[in-house]
Amino acid sequence: MDTLVALGSTASFVYSTALLFNIKDEMPDFYFESAAMILALITVGKTLEAKSKGRTTDALKSLVRLKPKTATVLIETEGQEENKKVTEKTINASEVQIDQLFIVKPGESIPVDGIILEGETSIDESALTGESIPVDKKPGDKVSAATINTQGNITCKATRVGNDTTLAQIIKMVEDASATKAPIAKVADKVSGVFVPVVIAIAIVTTIIWLFLKPEDQSIGYALARGISVLVISCPCALGLATPVAIMVGNGMGAKNGILFKTAECLENSGRTEIVVLDKTGTITKGNPEVTDVIPNEKYKIGEEELLQIAYSIEKKSEHPLAKAVVNYAETNGVKRKTFTDFQNLPGNGLKAIYHEATNNVSKKFSIHAGSLKYMETVVKIPPEFIEQADELSKQGKTPLFFSKGNTLLGIIAVADTLKDDAVEAIEQLQDLGLEVVMLTGDNECTARAIAKKAGIKNVIANVLPNEKESKIRELQEKGKVLMVGDGINDAPALTRADTGMAIGAGTDVAIDAADIVLMNSNLIDVPAAIRLSRMTLKDIHENLFWAFIYNTLGIPLAAGVFIPLGLTLNPMFGAAAMSLSSFCVVTNALRLNLKNIYKHKTKK
Repeated sequence: MDTLVALGSTASFVYSTALLFNIKDEMPDFYFESAAMILALITVGKTLEAKSKGRTTDALKSLVRLKPKTATVLIETEGQEENKKVTEKTINASEVQIDQLFIVKPGESIPVDGIILEGETSIDESALTGESIPVDKKPGDKVSAATINTQGNITCKATRVGNDTTLAQIIKMVEDASATKAPIAKVADKVSGVFVPVVIAIAIVTTIIWLFLKPEDQSIGYALARGISVLVISCPCALGLATPVAIMVGNGMGAKNGILFKTAECLENSGRTEIVVLDKTGTITKGNPEVTDVIPNEKYKIGEEELLQIAYSIEKKSEHPLAKAVVNYAETNGVKRKTFTDFQNLPGNGLKAIYHEATNNVSKKFSIHAGSLKYMETVVKIPPEFIEQADELSKQGKTPLFFSKGNTLLGIIAVADTLKDDAVEAIEQLQDLGLEVVMLTGDNECTARAIAKKAGIKNVIANVLPNEKESKIRELQEKGKVLMVGDGINDAPALTRADTGMAIGAGTDVAIDAADIVLMNSNLIDVPAAIRLSRMTLKDIHENLFWAFIYNTLGIPLAAGVFIPLGLTLNPMFGAAAMSLSSFCVVTNALRLNLKNIYKHKTKK
């Protein structure tokens, strides 16, 4: 890019020097001031450009500043086992080793990724996820470097240190994405490669033409000035800057909002998406079943409390995900447990136990059963109205669990994987962006349709095995560019096959190789936000390229003297100023992205 400026200023200086040593009768027109001012104005322009470009990496700098400097580790003194003592030692965070124990006091940053061994606290993870609400943590929970311990003392074991921590991976992703070129940038580079020799040719032709057309009272310097003006005004800095600065700003905005683009190419491609494919469990839904309905058998004067007590007591013994949903619901509502004996887990059917009830000093023994309709029909008579209710619940995507005591049906507790809080709004926003939304799931058709209806999705592909998802993506790609959103591992083939793969629910593990984009916050609302950010970045690039081309289209003829008959001419110094200003304007236009809101409704921030 400096070739044209170097040629222009050198030509001015060499020509003027030659004239200086060949002065005869009249004082010739020197162009020393042009040579000096061209370089001076270019330097000013480069300085402004550098300052503006520096702001494009603010997000990356702020991530680097988050790196904790020190860590307080626990060291065992040497000696016999009974005489060993544990002491605290402050070291550099970079020196922490895997499996080393460290403590974090209230208000301190967590130095490396680890697992809590002792203590309970709330962790402010806003530095990594953008979420302002602290997350409660207990022994066994993971913690990430650069997050802040807001409450109690915790003892942790280091699991990932140095460049393997979540923060380090995020920084590397942002750096790598900023360093890669988007397809549109490669086009601009090719244009610049052809543009420079073409401009040099135009400058030479312009100089030769004006040598023949120059007015009689003008020297050779007049023709040379026209050629030099062409060289300096057409320096392709604006063309070369149009794409990379916009990509850098777009990546920075994404990082601030927990949206990590691995490459510049995926930042560009996501904005060209036509079809968005969403996995169901963990993407549209929370991935954790919850109790949705409690229906006691009022005919036998069974109340909700009695039904929940029996259900809680027997399900507490089970490890099934649906059982955990019942247990969590009961514990949240303060339900008390009863004591059961002879607990039996009947795989594929349900649960069985014995309950000893003392009434009026008389002890009675009841068999307790819990399970599906098919199993419960073998142990107790199910009233027709409950069969109808179970059928209706199934149509709604819920799983009905039946409970009985002796020969009496106590009632039904329905459990379902519920929609994420932002699912409906996110899908509505995707549709507002003109995108076709498809749900791709391994669940049965009935459950999938029920969830899709609640979420507002019309297109559903159900009963798909993990290894079949990739072929379904390939089929959809025949209709347009596909963006696949999944929760990582089981969706890896589909994420790789899609034009753009987006991993949601990544949380602390951002290194999912299959995905092109990682959503740190696990929020579905970030999907339309990422697409909107990509479109804004693309629009910014197109604006920059448009103005860069228009500037040269108008500037080169003006510099060449085409408009001299109209009284319009261009001094080489003003050409240099105009070129610098064009580069500055392109960078400033890219920085406008920082002022835009990528979330349609302010529900996220």
